[in-house]
Amino acid sequence: MELGSIIEFLEGKTIFVTGATGFLAKIFVEKILRVQPNIKKLYLLVRAEDIESATQRMHDEIIGKDLFRLLKKNLGPKFNSFLSEKLAAIPGDISQENLNLKNFISKEEIYNQLDVIINVAGATKFDERYDVALGTNTLGVKHILDFAKRCIKLKVLVHLSTAYVCGERGGLIVENPHNLGVSLNGVLGLDIDMERKVIEDSLNQLQEKEATKEEIKVAMKDLGIKRANKYGWPNTYVFTKAMGEMLLWHMKGNMPLSIIRPTMITSTYKEPFPGWIEGARTIDGVSVAYGKGKLRFFLASPEGVIDMIPADLVVNAMIVVLVAHANQPKHIIYHVGSSISNPIKYRSLPDYGYRYFKAKPWIDLHGKPVNVCKGIMLDSMVSFRRFMFLRYQLPLKVLELVNAVLCQYFRGLCDDLNKKIHLVMRLAELYKPYVFLDAVFDNMNTMKLLSAAREGEVEMDLFNFDPKIIDWEDYFLNVHLPGIAKYVMK
Repeated sequence: MELGSIIEFLEGKTIFVTGATGFLAKIFVEKILRVQPNIKKLYLLVRAEDIESATQRMHDEIIGKDLFRLLKKNLGPKFNSFLSEKLAAIPGDISQENLNLKNFISKEEIYNQLDVIINVAGATKFDERYDVALGTNTLGVKHILDFAKRCIKLKVLVHLSTAYVCGERGGLIVENPHNLGVSLNGVLGLDIDMERKVIEDSLNQLQEKEATKEEIKVAMKDLGIKRANKYGWPNTYVFTKAMGEMLLWHMKGNMPLSIIRPTMITSTYKEPFPGWIEGARTIDGVSVAYGKGKLRFFLASPEGVIDMIPADLVVNAMIVVLVAHANQPKHIIYHVGSSISNPIKYRSLPDYGYRYFKAKPWIDLHGKPVNVCKGIMLDSMVSFRRFMFLRYQLPLKVLELVNAVLCQYFRGLCDDLNKKIHLVMRLAELYKPYVFLDAVFDNMNTMKLLSAAREGEVEMDLFNFDPKIIDWEDYFLNVHLPGIAKYVMK
């Protein structure tokens, strides 16, 4: 594999990006615009009814974000005119045939222009509605591939998946598609048409029963978890992403294609500035709750390896991959993570959290600093359930008895505590497969790509994606947790 200049390759190219309002896609767009202003065009697929609303979403949810402040500073008064020239929002939906492009744009014009397609779209909630997740993460991949096959000068399709399509397998997870053919239950392949029928039948039954919107939502969420568990996956997200990969691999034909499987994506390490993040991602919800004094325990195996990777390193890998595989018939999967090259163990996280929030406590709505205590690490579901029972469920039972004696005087409090306990227990079940996952992700393909980039003419100061550069202690204390405090804990 020979790699030349990334900057030179990007010049004059037209790129189509799905999932454009998502966290990772924004970073990708900002990076391309900043390092190669001579890009021809970036088409951003945005879920919207028309071009006007798509353009408004692009301004509000993408270029209006703090993420673009460096680009804005660099361009000064030319910022708006530059973006008007380089960016175009396209209303559409990958869950629909032909991306639901309708007649808002000339499809032939798009088909004739595109050099690169980056599919970053995804329904990422672990317990997303099954109909929504299947439509986006599975069928959406087919729709993107069908669209890509119509693009006459397309050089490469890069699909963003997740390392956790492996399900709950332990050990070394390799960078190939073969581990998707058989689930933990030994089922060969999956009948995706059957999954669509299961959803359709379930929705029809709910409508016949005149179920409310909330009841339908809950039923669809439960159905997703049930179907995922049936075939050996822990949740709807990774199950539907795995089926998406299966479809892609089965239908790819001669399409120049690469699949990138990141592990847990965290705030930016360096670019465009350290610590940018959007929303509480993966384990960051725990950090937020701990910093606000609402959580005192961490559920994880202390010696377990948590595989995480900063978002800008993932974007760098995406860009190098798209250049490396342009017009190349070979299809390769890349794990982008840290568990082999630069592992960090769960036992480090409570310490980092305590040190940061002790030194820089969160200020609550009343203007008072929240004093955190050292977190308790629960290393099994048995210890977690025991802790929850003694600390929360048993006192609640006592309160319910008092409530009964006092003619429902504490009914509101009891209901509120019940909801919170139910939520915590549900979240614990959703995250259990990851905090106790005994696996590391092989990155041989990724390391070969990194070596080729270093030996070639790639601008490694701009596109490095080697996790070995990360000092985890410094990253957490001076980059990631400050980013969480600034952008999430508002």
